[in-house]
Amino acid sequence: MKLLLHFMKPYTYIGIDLGTSGTKLLLVAADGSILAENTQSYPVFYPYPGWSEQNPEDWFAAAMRSLNELLKGQNKAAVKGISFGGQMHGLVALDKDDTVIRPAILWNDGRTEKQTAYLNEVIGKEKLSAYTGNIAFAGFTAPKILWIKENEPENFARIAKIMLPKDYLAYRLSGAFCTDFSDASGMLLLDVKNRRWSKEMCEVCGISEEQLPKLHESYEVVGTLKREIAEELGLPVEVKIIAGAGDNAAAAVGTGVAGEGGCNISLGTSGTLFVSSEKYREDKVNALHSFCHADGGWHLMGCILSAASCNAWWSDHILQTKDYAKEQEGLEEQLGKNDVYFLPYLMGERCPHNDVNARGAFIGMRPDTTRKQMTLAVLEGVTFALRDCMEAAKKNGVTVERTMLCGGGAKSPLWRKIVANVMNMPVDIPQTEQGPSYGAAMIAMVGCGEYQTVKEAAKAIVRVKETVLQNEKIATFYAQRYNHFTKLYPALRTVY
Repeated sequence: MKLLLHFMKPYTYIGIDLGTSGTKLLLVAADGSILAENTQSYPVFYPYPGWSEQNPEDWFAAAMRSLNELLKGQNKAAVKGISFGGQMHGLVALDKDDTVIRPAILWNDGRTEKQTAYLNEVIGKEKLSAYTGNIAFAGFTAPKILWIKENEPENFARIAKIMLPKDYLAYRLSGAFCTDFSDASGMLLLDVKNRRWSKEMCEVCGISEEQLPKLHESYEVVGTLKREIAEELGLPVEVKIIAGAGDNAAAAVGTGVAGEGGCNISLGTSGTLFVSSEKYREDKVNALHSFCHADGGWHLMGCILSAASCNAWWSDHILQTKDYAKEQEGLEEQLGKNDVYFLPYLMGERCPHNDVNARGAFIGMRPDTTRKQMTLAVLEGVTFALRDCMEAAKKNGVTVERTMLCGGGAKSPLWRKIVANVMNMPVDIPQTEQGPSYGAAMIAMVGCGEYQTVKEAAKAIVRVKETVLQNEKIATFYAQRYNHFTKLYPALRTVY
């Protein structure tokens, strides 16, 4: 009887989202129900204009605090696996003694303009695409490595291990020096099509494959908890550590986007358009990222650097209010009619423009322009920028008929309707929307054998709470407004 009960034990799984502002942890049952959650914050440092750094030790300390809080009052013996979704592209460099050499350079750091130009113009976009399936963007890891090589040669000489943020946590928890294909795709060091490190890119950056982590599928087990970590947390040493995924791939899994033709739009701090595929597609227009997906396939992704953060900037800093809902009251009747435009490039832009010098702008204001119109323009401008990414995906032969929508901005009923009408397609809102941490827990389930595939887990767990349909008349208005929007960045590019 004891043996039977052992096999019937309802296991639980931990998903860790290593974000830019903090760690968010979920304890999730096999049916997808959330048993507990905890968030711990840490600082971002901006030592110079355009720089963005964090201390990896802060990540680990926050994760350990969060794990202890998450597990209070829970059945620790039932925890079977831990996995991750993490901020992508960040450069974590360790020396031969596993000491962090310098603060991690983050995804939104803009210091690598020179190195990015070198890669795209000297090495050449054609070669980069052949080596990795992608061109260079300022946030990617390879330009950061070149920056250290050129500006901190003494630190470059000390590098023994190169990691991504979430993989530093996996290393501290398990001792496994590893990464997964989805996160590695954003380094500009991976041959995405063939799922292996690019020898050519290693040569370009002056590093060896030995300095890079072992590659895994997102759902593969990479190790178990170190004994001292297990004892500190009160967890079994048999708890499996599963590779995990980049935050966007993990969030996509959490919204059920797996297999051919799935789509997810995220309105987080940054914004993403994520289209999954069972076959490899290289972006022929150099506007999107061609990455591996956490389900074992691939995806095309467009990333805009400022999304919900634009609304936060406008409301918090300019309007001096936290009441976002009040600011959006009465705007639904204005959908598609606004003649004020907003360019959402507060942090520069990645997709499709790849311009670190781009900046935000309001255009089309008159003496009678209202606060409400400007608020609406901010939401519309972000959505138009995401449609730029959708149009680039279509040029690569992608067909998208509907999309999931997640992220903090998706909590706004008004913004949901804007997305449905600008994209001119139904928008599905998931029943449970917890971002990368939820997808990470699902990935852990697959790694531990609870489900056979990511696609199976997504089908079993993810449910749609609400569908927002487009209005034909409003969508037609927005098609005209979007056509005008596409002319604005080219007109201002020389100003930037």
